[in-house]
Amino acid sequence: MRDMPEENLLGDYLRARRELVTPEDIGLPAHGIRRVPGLRREEVAMLAGISSDYYLRLEQGRDRNPSAQVLDALARVLRLDDTATGHLHQLAAPRSRTRRRPRRRTVPMATAQLLEAIGLPAFVTDRSLDVIAANALATALAPGIRVGENRLRSFFLDPAEQALHTDWTHTASRCVAAFRRRLGSDVDDPRVVQIVGELSLVSEEFRRVWARHDVRPPGNGPIGMNHPQVGRLNLTMSKLDIDGPDGMTLAVYHAEPGTEDAERLALLASLTTGPVRRTNRLDHTGPAS
Repeated sequence: MRDMPEENLLGDYLRARRELVTPEDIGLPAHGIRRVPGLRREEVAMLAGISSDYYLRLEQGRDRNPSAQVLDALARVLRLDDTATGHLHQLAAPRSRTRRRPRRRTVPMATAQLLEAIGLPAFVTDRSLDVIAANALATALAPGIRVGENRLRSFFLDPAEQALHTDWTHTASRCVAAFRRRLGSDVDDPRVVQIVGELSLVSEEFRRVWARHDVRPPGNGPIGMNHPQVGRLNLTMSKLDIDGPDGMTLAVYHAEPGTEDAERLALLASLTTGPVRRTNRLDHTGPAS
């Protein structure tokens, strides 16, 4: 199989973030007609203390080895937070070209037991956000959280999932930003390519959000839901990485103790019966990761 052309990840990120910063954001006068959104390349270069030609080479992918000092200067000009700055440095780091091994998608025994015992909606995804384990309460909370579904596909293609969230656009954007941060520069996983390609073709909103190149840490964010059985729920999602090389994450929805949200979540639990839905305990190999 022939190697695919190397993507210009660093240049794409710089260009996307440059287009989101206005001259007013950094105290520059905005005189005349501007034919491009955001800052001009020469403005970024000037503010970062580098030559316009060098910055152009970075965006075009003709120079892929900027120093840490240059990256920090660009992060300052582009108004990147700590998470986005770390992502910028990761994109500029040399990429490993080692052969991919088949992905192991077996949920550890202890994690599967935790799903059964936790008493809260909880599920496990792999690095491409495929659901590989979920307890019954998670599926009762959001039917799209079930083994074999992909969380990105559910957010952007399932009208029922969109109707469930009180601020679907914000929640979906956060999901994409956390997904990008987890991927870093390792974007050539076949399953990831498949998901991103499919959504880019059929969802205008996904294309818009993906093009922003936002990154954010996963989990620990408020989520509002209008559940058909128990009504309005204001929950928090917390995410924890699962030990191992496979990029699995445990996600748990929970409510503030003593609140009506906690009472409604408990009511949903009392209405929910059924076994934990999870992957087979035997090793299962998926697409290379």
